[in-house]
Amino acid sequence: MSTSDTELAKDLGLLSALTIGIGTMIGAGIFVLPGIAASTAGPIVVVSFVIGGLIAMVNALSVSELGTAMPKAGGGYYYVNRALGPLFGSIAGLGDWMGLAFASAFYCIGFGQYLTTLLPIPSILFLTDIQIGALVAGIVFVGVNYIGAKETGGVQTVIVIILLLILALFAIQGWLSFDISTLLSEGGLVPLGYGAILPGTALIFVSFLGYAKIATVAEELKNPGRNLPIAIIGSVAIVTVVYAILVSVMLGVVPWTELSQTAPLIQVTQIAFPGGFVGVAVTIVTLGALLATASSANASILASARINFAMGRDRIVTNWLNEIHPAYATPFRSIVLTGGMIVVFIVLLGQDIEVLAKAASVLHLVVYALMNAALIVFRETDPDYNPAFRVPLYPLTPLLGMVLSIGLLAFVGQQELLLSAVFVIAAVLWYFAYARSRVNGQGLLSRRILDRGADLPSPVVDATATVAPDDVSRDAPTTMVALSNPRTEHSLVALAAALAKHDSGQLLATHVIQVPDQTSLVAAANQHERLSETSEQLLADAQVDAERLGVPIETRTILSHETLDEVFDAARTHNVDRLIMGHRGTQLAGSRAEGTLDELIHDLPCDVLVLDEGGFDPSEILLPIAGGHSSDLSAEVARALQEMVDAHVSVLHVADDPTVGREFIEEWIADHGLGETELLVETGDVETAIGNAATGRTLVIVGATERGVLSRIAGGSLTLSVLDNLDTTVLLAERPHTRSLWERLLGR
Repeated sequence: MSTSDTELAKDLGLLSALTIGIGTMIGAGIFVLPGIAASTAGPIVVVSFVIGGLIAMVNALSVSELGTAMPKAGGGYYYVNRALGPLFGSIAGLGDWMGLAFASAFYCIGFGQYLTTLLPIPSILFLTDIQIGALVAGIVFVGVNYIGAKETGGVQTVIVIILLLILALFAIQGWLSFDISTLLSEGGLVPLGYGAILPGTALIFVSFLGYAKIATVAEELKNPGRNLPIAIIGSVAIVTVVYAILVSVMLGVVPWTELSQTAPLIQVTQIAFPGGFVGVAVTIVTLGALLATASSANASILASARINFAMGRDRIVTNWLNEIHPAYATPFRSIVLTGGMIVVFIVLLGQDIEVLAKAASVLHLVVYALMNAALIVFRETDPDYNPAFRVPLYPLTPLLGMVLSIGLLAFVGQQELLLSAVFVIAAVLWYFAYARSRVNGQGLLSRRILDRGADLPSPVVDATATVAPDDVSRDAPTTMVALSNPRTEHSLVALAAALAKHDSGQLLATHVIQVPDQTSLVAAANQHERLSETSEQLLADAQVDAERLGVPIETRTILSHETLDEVFDAARTHNVDRLIMGHRGTQLAGSRAEGTLDELIHDLPCDVLVLDEGGFDPSEILLPIAGGHSSDLSAEVARALQEMVDAHVSVLHVADDPTVGREFIEEWIADHGLGETELLVETGDVETAIGNAATGRTLVIVGATERGVLSRIAGGSLTLSVLDNLDTTVLLAERPHTRSLWERLLGR
């Protein structure tokens, strides 16, 4: 088995992220829904908008934590899939994708409603003029996203800035015409009763879907640890305030029973603005409505395409969707498929905009509930879970998010619940029929349940085993090979294949195409075909070698301004168990795989092996040992090579007392399960002993030093200085372990 993939690069800033969130939320939510919502709840619908904002804010806190821990394309789908497993990942991914398609169709209908006030659009067959306008808009928005995320981010920023200026002018003039008696006419503030508030919230909740879409582009976001929570929480706060002000103004100008259900802002503008300015004001507001609904649809299509991209990467849907456009560097097939769904919804449901709005809300509420559950699973089961932002009042906040999201479902209509239930059931059937035999592995929750099966009720364990992926080998250890040079590709893959085969695991080969800081990643992506010629050949050679050696392999190309940092980030992202890379192209510091500054604040993502450019011949191995975490890793590698390629291993220990040294080395070999080995016990200078013992050997495997960074800066590294002078190929092994800052500075 071999697959190839290309990853998205970080190229969206804080402003772009904020405008994706604000632009999605503030569109049709304010230009289309106030009239429909007012007829459902009365003037108290202002409270419905505020409650919707509060529910969104609780969920936004959880989304912010998850997004800073895992800034990956796919957002909520990615978190649910990794925490709860591919069954719930299928529900979240397909539900979120369909929910966004419903929302995009809703926004396009809103665009069509305002477009028909400017242009005469004919009806065609059974399609109304509004639906025809919506279809034209949807095709244009899909085309914008087809071109690329950077262009989308720039368009989004301009749209939102113009939109906020228009709404500010509308709010100021509308407030001058505000009349409290108009607000309280037709039965007072709650003519339909307080029980109408939550049904109103369920209807307008589609207006608050934009904040979670920021997380779906987190993989392309610069500095996600800082920018993601600011963008998510900030966009919800801004939009909630804007909604409360604008809806209050509308209901204070036009009685709620008379508020238009198709173009409420135009109706209010015609009353609030002076006669001489009405025509201009109406035109400006109409253009603002078109921009708003366009930005909502635009951002939703962008987010939905990224979800499909992520599902394809995890094999829940076909990897065919992952194909990157050679000119635009976008998942163009995913975008086209999403666009097709939007067209279908506009045609079939476009005459009942309330159904589109509620269906989008229901599917997203299900996903939000699963995301909150995923956060709890990460906190309780994953020791490596380390978000830059943490929700306050844990676990109350995610539990409250689950309760509020599920609770609001009780207030949508039966028709929308049924429609959404059909999609959830379809997602479950899709998992068992297609994804179960192809996905990458289990979630953290199912793994924890199966690992502790003896301590848990058997029905729970049996149910978990029933829905687990068919091919448990896909949960086997992954060895990642970071390729950079065609001359070393064969040696690195041969080493990786031997170790992976020993563990019944699989390979992940990556190649980072380094882009100069002066060149934007998107500009580089636009020339992806030219840049990736060498990369494609390098990874193709790796595939051939791995398949010849009988090891499954995946390959990925990454565009980045960094090299080593991006390699480590990819290792963390893909949960690899072992990373193998070449000596050249890394910044070794004191025979460690980390740089001197990096090691003060970071831990390695996994076991790391660094092979120099001398080639790979494991027939005669020298294993100098002194104990410690990395010596344990060296022993594991040597044992694997013994068993897989019949390597002859000589273990060297330098001690002051030869008798004590032999006792230590015999006990160490027995503890680490090494087979037949040659024991070498030397006294005196360590460098000299290693140099002499390496003569005639084909490979020296050395565990990284435990010395601290300050001591190595001051005195250099004893181990590295001798290794640099050896004619023998050297394999440096380092195992990550927790170290205090004191140990990082001064050593143990």
